[in-house]
Amino acid sequence: MPYSILIVDDEPALQSMVCGLLLQAGYEVQSALSCAQALEQFTKKHPDAVLLDVMLPDGDGFTLFQQFQELQDIPVLFLSARDEEEAKLQGLGLGADDYITKPFLPQELLLRLRAVLRRSYRDEPAVVRLGETELNWGKGTIHRTGQEFALTAKEFALLKKLWDARGAIVTIDALCNALWDGPLIGYENTLMVHVRRLREKLEADPSHPKYLLTVRGLGYRLEREGKP
Repeated sequence: MPYSILIVDDEPALQSMVCGLLLQAGYEVQSALSCAQALEQFTKKHPDAVLLDVMLPDGDGFTLFQQFQELQDIPVLFLSARDEEEAKLQGLGLGADDYITKPFLPQELLLRLRAVLRRSYRDEPAVVRLGETELNWGKGTIHRTGQEFALTAKEFALLKKLWDARGAIVTIDALCNALWDGPLIGYENTLMVHVRRLREKLEADPSHPKYLLTVRGLGYRLEREGKP
């Protein structure tokens, strides 16, 4: 069954463009021009995700987002001409999954929507393997060479972030943002400590890691080996 997307935007031309784009990509589409219409569509149709404008004729997207979350916790991507850092941080700080500034490339919107849907709805196995190492998400443990290592909450969040992006570089800022809610200044050294401790549980030789690699000046990468 295709994902159902609710588009909330008071610009008819943009609505028409995005609706056509999503329909062509295989999504089911609902649309609303105001907060009132959006709430009605949301409660009746129960969409899988929302594309939400910030400035609406009868309210603002931030307040509407909070009303959505009280009804059902689903992924929301803000679409807004407001590119001020404060507005972007406000949207993400409320718990939105992404914030896209108008104008945007159609392909960029599709890629970012797919990424959010994949993160939100994929059926992640409880146990996965990285080479000979077993990662148990349900128990929060690592099994290696007959030993079981319990992960701390920060180690679990760090490993999950790297696993979701395995094979690709995850920047220091992105990792800090995943581990701490708030300004990122001053967390880089603490992140290095968590990486070192995670390597001690994940790697046979932490001083010469095989899986959790440092990409100097950028961040870290978890090698894509094993399954799924």
